[in-house]
Amino acid sequence: MKVFMINTVCGIGSTGRICTDIATYLLENKHECIIAYGQGSTQYSYSYKIGRTFENHLHNIGSRVLGLQGYFTKKGTRKLIEKIREENPDIIHLHNLHGNYLNLELLFDFLKDFKGKIFWTLHDCWAYTGKCAHYTDVKCFKWKEKCSICPQVNKYPPSMLLDQSEKMFFDKKRWYSMLPNLHVICVSDWLKNEAKQSLLLGKQRVERVYNWIDHETFKYIQGSVKEELNLPEEKKIVLCVSAAWNKSDEKFKKLLQLSDVLTDDYLLLVVGKINSKVKKKNILYVPYVSGKEKMAEIYSVADVYLHLSTEDTFGLVIGEAMACGTPVVVFNSTACSEVVGSVECGSVIENNDIMQIVNKISEIVAASKQSYSEKCRNYVMEKYDINKNINLLLTLYLN
Repeated sequence: MKVFMINTVCGIGSTGRICTDIATYLLENKHECIIAYGQGSTQYSYSYKIGRTFENHLHNIGSRVLGLQGYFTKKGTRKLIEKIREENPDIIHLHNLHGNYLNLELLFDFLKDFKGKIFWTLHDCWAYTGKCAHYTDVKCFKWKEKCSICPQVNKYPPSMLLDQSEKMFFDKKRWYSMLPNLHVICVSDWLKNEAKQSLLLGKQRVERVYNWIDHETFKYIQGSVKEELNLPEEKKIVLCVSAAWNKSDEKFKKLLQLSDVLTDDYLLLVVGKINSKVKKKNILYVPYVSGKEKMAEIYSVADVYLHLSTEDTFGLVIGEAMACGTPVVVFNSTACSEVVGSVECGSVIENNDIMQIVNKISEIVAASKQSYSEKCRNYVMEKYDINKNINLLLTLYLN
């Protein structure tokens, strides 16, 4: 069996690592897998770069100025289609198609005549909205009937001038109608239930296959990170992780509010790219962590992992923290509580009340991290095992 995957990135970022995890599993089981990607670079051998950097810049400019995602330069997509024809795969597996690297009209026009199976893993909500990747924070549910007058026109993917959400919504409707045998895979039950309510994907076959955690890497590690970061022995460590922290983001505002009310017994360890650093005596910023093993050390040294995001279709960092034996505190929003699964692994907060966060952190610390650790790790190994979940995906391929 030969699988041809398409994603924004390959081997980097959460979706890029998911693609190479699948590819590695396929290769180990005597199958073939090519990954086509549009941004960055990769060390995966059987890969194909879509378009050139200049093309991607033109895509980006067109998207920002005209508000259309995936409508511009055609050369890279035409060559991609030639590559797919040359490889003649049994399965095309789509992942993130947004990211300014594809001409979607050309791609879907090709896919309608493809004789093999087509799968599409949704890592966010973009596939069934007119524009946005997430919508719960602004409480916009127009995607159930018709997107228009987008309340997030300036957010990802941002438009400087025009709101084209209605056009993109109905273009997607037309494109998907050409693929009656499309198999949609969602990474959580929350996302599956949302997709089934959408006008665009509600009539498609939709399955749920959880993301997975590499629990051989993400496990309790007593490394040197405490000394390297000069973490005080007397402090309880509350870890917060995000790809980026921006002053305008709600999660960053919550972080600062929390720093004002936590007692001196706690230190907030904040990992991720810092675009708007605000100095606080109880916040230690770590903008870059090199390697998954070092990240596992950081999860391991924390007493509590606090997830401040409210828009996650899975939340890999939640599962990674649990795999390292660290209890978590999350909001009861999108798939966050689903990933935690059990109060034995931490706490789910019903609202954004900062004092409720403080109280839950205090409860976990009082009970001791050790009382949660084994249950957290066992839950991850049961629900998010890499071999079991990729094998489930393979079963869908073969059915």
